[in-house]
This record gives sequence, C-alpha cells and structure tokens, in this order.
Amino acid sequence: MSQPVFNALPESQRIVITGIGLTAPNGNSLGEFRAALLEGRSGVQPYEIRYFGKTIAGICNFEVTRHQSKKDARRGTRAGSIGIYCANEALQSSGIDWENTDKTRVGVYIGVTEHGNVETETEIYNIKQFDYDTKYWTHHHNPRTVANNPAGEIALNMGVTGPHYTIGAACAAGNAGIVQAVQMLRLGEVDLAFAGGVSESIHTFGIFAGFASQGALATHEDPTKASRPFDKQRNGIVVAEGGCVYVLERLDDARRRGASIIAEIVGYAINTDATDFVLPNAERQAQCMQMALQRAGLAPEQIDIVSTHATGTPNGDSLECAAIREVFDHSEKTWINNAKSFIGHSMGAAGALELAGNLPAFQDRVVHPTINLDELDPDCALRGLVYGQPREVADVTYILNNSFGMLGINSALIVKRFS
Repeated sequence: MSQPVFNALPESQRIVITGIGLTAPNGNSLGEFRAALLEGRSGVQPYEIRYFGKTIAGICNFEVTRHQSKKDARRGTRAGSIGIYCANEALQSSGIDWENTDKTRVGVYIGVTEHGNVETETEIYNIKQFDYDTKYWTHHHNPRTVANNPAGEIALNMGVTGPHYTIGAACAAGNAGIVQAVQMLRLGEVDLAFAGGVSESIHTFGIFAGFASQGALATHEDPTKASRPFDKQRNGIVVAEGGCVYVLERLDDARRRGASIIAEIVGYAINTDATDFVLPNAERQAQCMQMALQRAGLAPEQIDIVSTHATGTPNGDSLECAAIREVFDHSEKTWINNAKSFIGHSMGAAGALELAGNLPAFQDRVVHPTINLDELDPDCALRGLVYGQPREVADVTYILNNSFGMLGINSALIVKRFS
C-alpha cells in the first residue's frame, strides 16, 4: 500500500506523546500499572457504599496531597484530585521546563463519563439530617458539579491560563480527550496539551444501582475474578475509578526541546451507532476502526495490538468481537487483549488508561494478557486473543485502542512506536 498518511505530514502537524501520569486500581504510575498487567494482579476489591450496600469496585490508592493541599482537596472533587495527580505526574515524566512555559499556550482536555452525581448525592444525604433544610447545602456545590470541573481543577492547580474543558463522551471519553487535544494542537490553538480521562464513578451509589437494575453489574465470590471479559460466565461490569493524563506536543516542538518521545498518534475516529441507548452496534464499531485505519493510511494487518473495550457484559463483548472479526479476522500478526479484566471499568478514564497499559510493549515487545478468562465464550473467539499469560512477540509498531460508550458513541485511536 501507499506511504502511511502521517509520514507525509509536516512535523508541525504530527502529534506525539511525551509524558504520562496515571492512577489505576492496581498501580499509581505507568511502571506499577504495567507490572501488575504482566503479573496478572487485579485491583478489584470489596466495597461498600451507602444505600446500595456491599459490592465490589476498582479502587485507587494514590497520594492525594502529593500535588495539592488538604484544603484544596476538601474544596474540590475526587475527579479533580485524580486529574491533578495524573497531570502533574505526566508533566514530571515529560521533562518540560514548566517554569518557563507560556501557560497561555497550554490546553487541558479531559474526558468524563459523567460528573456531579457524587456531589449532589452527598449534599442530599447531608441535608437529610436537617429535615432537608437547604440552608445547610454547601456553597461549594456549584463549582464542584459544573461539567468542566475536572479540567478546571487541573488548570487552577497548575496555573494553566489557556483553554480547559471536559469532553463528555460516555465511556469513549478518554480517547475523545486525546483526539480533542490532537485537533487543537494541529490547529495551532495551543502548543502543549494535557489530555486523557478521569473517573470518580465508584463514589456515587446511583451508578451501582443503575447497572444492577439493568442486570449489568458483575458479581463473583472472589472480587479479583469478577471482571471477566470474553468468559462464558461473565455477568457484567465492575465499576472502577481512575485516571490517565498525557502530555501531547507537536513533533517539531518536542524535537526542539530534545524530548523523549513515547509514541506518535497517527489515526483516530469517532462515530455514532444511532440505534439504541445502551446496546452496541457491531457494524458501526467496525466502521469506526476502519475509519481510524483509513485516516492513518494503514491496513489491518499492520496493527500489532488491539486493546479492546470489552466490559464483561454478555451482549457488549459479543458484539465488539463481531466488529473486531470483521476488521481483523484475516490479520495473522494482530494480537488482542483487555485491561478491564484487571481493574474493572474506569468509565471516562478507560480509553486513556487502557492505552497506557499497552504502550510499554513498543519497547519490551510483550502483549499483556486478559485475565479471568477460564472458559472462552465461542461468540468471543478471536484470532490472536491473548489471555492467561503475557505473550512475547516479534515486534510492536502500531496499537489500536477501542473505547465505546452509551448512546452509541464509538472511538478508535491508533498510536505508533516513534523512531
């Protein structure tokens, strides 16, 4: 085929990753997260939340006050704290001279599935103790619940005076945050971007109750085995919190400062099913992957790893597998894995966080496995599916990252090893 599209772009239009900061239920840095994925360590544990009661969840355990004061953490939100931690860690890993960076030329683009439910539920619970007298309603409620809160808290913490906003894209939001940053960098609106996704979902009882009423909340006597995409006995989603933020730059700027380049973003696509509130559409998901490949100028056979969205729901996993088969069934070198089996579904953070877990494969040429897959569902049988143990491969040059969400939003992001 012809030269990949991105190779023909000037360096001012090529976008690269130069920093990563994350917190996951099984690690608070890329190194810790990657080690857990290769060692098969789950971050899912028992959890209890008011009204709903005992359940299971993916819970993060990062140092909240590493990059913000106790006062600011109390005034803000859990999603904001996650974003602040991840963005500062990403900045440190990027090696950027932050003191001498023009903050007016920095953008913050953070994906979220939902925001504000935690704070509203908490305030209603609090005023219940005072016979629902709203004079006891906190004056912090409005800034905590506005949709731009997580990105705004990052901007406040870091002194960013360029644009900041969140991207509400259901569970495709982590990918969508990255795509937005790529577009703004190419347009010249900013020179540096913090992009990714965050989730505080485990702190709202409503999300557990909602999934339970759908029959879509996972249960298992062993919490670490509850999230089991592709398994014949899978029975739903494990709700998780988490976050992942990347530093993105134009290639010419990154070269100019001698940055260590982690990967290049070479293709992406976002489309819509327009068929159902929650049931995915395999045809549209396949089209999304094909659009991303076309934008990158790549054939399916050139993709080394497909990171699946699969959440552990019976219909969702089967339909995504049908979409992957349509695109990759004839690709003998494409390997397929899943990170939710380790951490559960981190909602708005999922796309960005799951991509991060695969990026070290560019160097170590190891594909992390899917765990908890004891009996493969025939509907989920895929050529190249890696499960149980990590797989050493000859080379990893391209990774395609799937992330899909309710109301039929689909996203696919392609990154390349930089050389």
